[in-house]
Amino acid sequence: MLSVFGRWYRRKFSDPDSAMLLILLLLTTAMLLLWGELIMPVLVAAVIAYLLDWPVCRLVNLGLSRSIACTLVLLCFIAVTIMLFVGLVPIITKQSINLIQETPVIWQQAQDWILTLPDKYPNYVQVYQIHQMMEGLNEKLVDVGETIISASFSNIANVAALLVYLILVPLMVFFMLKDKLFFLASISKLLPKERRLISQVGHEMNAQVANYIRGKVIEILIVGSASCVTFVLMDLRYAMLLGVLVGLSVLIPYIGAAVVTIPVAIVAMFQWGISPEFWYLMIAYGIIQALDGNLLVPLLFSEAVSLHPLYIIIAVLFFGGLWGFWGVFFAIPLATLVKAVITAWSGGPDLPSDPPLSE
Repeated sequence: MLSVFGRWYRRKFSDPDSAMLLILLLLTTAMLLLWGELIMPVLVAAVIAYLLDWPVCRLVNLGLSRSIACTLVLLCFIAVTIMLFVGLVPIITKQSINLIQETPVIWQQAQDWILTLPDKYPNYVQVYQIHQMMEGLNEKLVDVGETIISASFSNIANVAALLVYLILVPLMVFFMLKDKLFFLASISKLLPKERRLISQVGHEMNAQVANYIRGKVIEILIVGSASCVTFVLMDLRYAMLLGVLVGLSVLIPYIGAAVVTIPVAIVAMFQWGISPEFWYLMIAYGIIQALDGNLLVPLLFSEAVSLHPLYIIIAVLFFGGLWGFWGVFFAIPLATLVKAVITAWSGGPDLPSDPPLSE
């Protein structure tokens, strides 16, 4: 067994370029695991810089200096962000408070409906089973409520850090955009000379990450806006809150759409019951999800779609468990990175295999 592993290792990592790529990946992973929280503002700034680099390059091509282009694009981004928050946050906050206040009423109605099941289906559902299920659900709801309250109090201490980030992140974004070539040259000097595979993977991932971030932001805006407009036109309660949740659900491929369907269906059922209005809403919601999955995603993420859905789900679970929100957000690029690394190693020069043993 050890000899088989040794032959595989010599074939794939005898090339110094392959060994340097492996060392760089291990060091980067260790740095993110150990100091991920400390460098989080830098990572957030890098994500925003990727998002804004495209309009900056377009303005530079039109004849503006890079400093002026970076300033204009960053000011526009900040203005749009402030307008979105000023317009959406008060509405979403009010609807969230109302929904929390009405949650006990919704739960009571759900309990009343569940208690009618033994009469409707006496051969399949027994009363004691319903009571056992209710007791278990009530205990879970109490635990979830305590967790939410404790998380809310623990987040109060992060308000000061958030205010600092609101100042530091825009400054870092500006310098990343303005001195992009300088930083790229500095990083290039730090890399070892044996960097053929590092450069190959880096060039491939640089374009894919930039396209992914821009595409994901566009997808969130389109899906969220379409959902908000649809829910408002159909007079669904908490329309803006649910529309924003649907837009944010696209951050988690496949899983997000399935999870966000639950609150949409519960609110619609609480408002209308099992009526034609309920089914009209669910059909409209299904159309939005179908258009997103079959039209919007292939247009925005043509490279990512080449990954098998099972690989994407595994990447979401694995990287989300490692790095939380950002692991989920970058699950597809990270899965693509793994694929690019495997391709680079597979394409490396192989050593001649060992001669077969004589009989």
